[in-house]
Amino acid sequence: MRIDSHQHFWNYDPVKDAWITPDMKAIRNDFLPNDLHPLLKENSIDGSVAVQVDQSEDETGWLLQRADQHSFIRGIVGWVKLSSADINERLSYFAQFKKIKGFRHIVQSEPDGFLLQKDFQRGIRALVNFNYTYDILVYPNQLDDVIRFVRQFPDQKFIIDHLAKPAIKQGSIEPWKKQIAALASFENVYCKLSGMVTEADWRNWKPGDFVPYLDIVLVLFGSKRLLYGSDWPVCLLASSYHQQLSIVEEYISSLSPAEKGDIMGANAVQFYNL
Repeated sequence: MRIDSHQHFWNYDPVKDAWITPDMKAIRNDFLPNDLHPLLKENSIDGSVAVQVDQSEDETGWLLQRADQHSFIRGIVGWVKLSSADINERLSYFAQFKKIKGFRHIVQSEPDGFLLQKDFQRGIRALVNFNYTYDILVYPNQLDDVIRFVRQFPDQKFIIDHLAKPAIKQGSIEPWKKQIAALASFENVYCKLSGMVTEADWRNWKPGDFVPYLDIVLVLFGSKRLLYGSDWPVCLLASSYHQQLSIVEEYISSLSPAEKGDIMGANAVQFYNL
């Protein structure tokens, strides 16, 4: 089974989606399941994991409605206020919906130290009781906090979105490489091969730009802890769906069939309990 482990849906709203800046006009539109499904079929992808973009439970419910209507959406990474005093009650509520597999907060927009707050960590500690995953969305300058954060939760399943957004456009490797190596040393931490094209030069990237970063995460995480994800429709800022997929498929082409199968779907099924 081939799974796109990271994609988004939205009805575009200029206020709610203010993060979509004027230079991102290519994605200032609605992107819905009927837009994605043909792309998955064309590229022999069997299903996807829809990931939150809005910090609200309303969006989590909206994604659930989409998943109920479209069977190819195999799982949802939603949002819940993890720092809430009633987090256990909220997670108990969401536990009735089998397609909710985990949660994410857009930490890349938060100040330093956000992950280390006691209230937020109380919420993370509650996830394991429901077998929920947690997606880590950060910039490289936040990785020292991430290392301190994940060290405290050896039983929680974590996944790094978008390789933690290394500076591909600038060709910079350190200190990202050292920090990613530290994170990979925790066996409960996985990494998504996603979001790379938008960290490169949107108009002038070439496949070789990504190889140094892919080399590093393949060595560090191995084929059992890497998941393919498109980051559609955000990827459309710099590539077509097929182009971003080809970057990963060409890179892993020399791996064994089992290793390729793990990265392209089996790991997503296992990690998200699809």
